[in-house]
Amino acid sequence: MYAVENEALPQAGHAEIRIVAATPEAARAVAEVIRRCFAGTEQRSYPAPEGGTRLHLTVDTESAAGPARSWLTTSRPSAHTGAQDDEV
Repeated sequence: MYAVENEALPQAGHAEIRIVAATPEAARAVAEVIRRCFAGTEQRSYPAPEGGTRLHLTVDTESAAGPARSWLTTSRPSAHTGAQDDEV
């Protein structure tokens, strides 16, 4: 796991996604699927430990398209829902 200390949170309605893969092609394939569901920024690619690729992108969760939109709508917790038993 790659922990980043003191990293600023993304603005409301956005999520930072980190993809770590053995090859750049695998990381790009995953990013392409995510971009089909969410509007996002240009991806940034970095070398990962042990020769892999680390890809970063920011997505706009309020501008979700297709399957992500319907999933987000049904998965949002109600105002009365707290953390689940297995969540910290």
